[in-house]
Amino acid sequence: MAPRWKGKGSEAKALADPMSKIISQLCASLIQIDAQGLLSGCSVLLAVETEQIELLTRACFGRPIITSEKDKQWFQLGLEEAFYLCYSLKCLKIVGEDNCHKNAVELWQYMKSEKAAFPDFYKAYSHLRMKNWVVRPGSQYGVDFVAYRHHPSLVHSEYAVLVLSEEDGDVNGRLRVWSDFHCTIRLCGSVAKTLLVLSINKNGHGAISPSCLERYSIKEHTITRWSPEQSREDRIAIEKETKCLLRLFICIFT
Repeated sequence: MAPRWKGKGSEAKALADPMSKIISQLCASLIQIDAQGLLSGCSVLLAVETEQIELLTRACFGRPIITSEKDKQWFQLGLEEAFYLCYSLKCLKIVGEDNCHKNAVELWQYMKSEKAAFPDFYKAYSHLRMKNWVVRPGSQYGVDFVAYRHHPSLVHSEYAVLVLSEEDGDVNGRLRVWSDFHCTIRLCGSVAKTLLVLSINKNGHGAISPSCLERYSIKEHTITRWSPEQSREDRIAIEKETKCLLRLFICIFT
């Protein structure tokens, strides 16, 4: 499925201002002000000024929180977003309620306690972010994430992402039965998105610390809905498509 750009000139704007460049600018700006976030339940709160507001918005990290402060704005980061900025990009420090800095292992343990499937979800999130996809929550589409080629103001999301674990089968309880499988594919098709299933394999290394992430492997499966009207007289094509779908289903769950 080709990118669906929003309006004339959107693609040119995206090419002139690549996401990798925006994130580099964001990192430099956060490091310069020695930015630090505050753990707050299943999120991290970050107080920023005008320059960081613009860069966080352009890079699609978090969401602004309206306050009465005029010279400073608060952003609420999800667990995966905050850990990515802290652990992978090393441009954000995070403190707890005691105002003490948390190291990577302490953050990892905290985030696992707040979200049991955090290791799998973070591996999927960082996998896409490192490829310069913009990753946002996907609950409105019944999936874990949605992935954009660039800023959502310029282009529609291309992928609806589900995260599955090859070891912990019930990480999110999805695609365990054919009805869920078909409904998810149909929903993605109705909103012009391709279903992207990311299968995480810990390869027996568990999730004791974030250093385990390097030993995890990840498989990408894109799944689309077959339309009988497109090849209703081509019996060979129908049989081939059915066999491919069955092989993919077996691959994911075995």
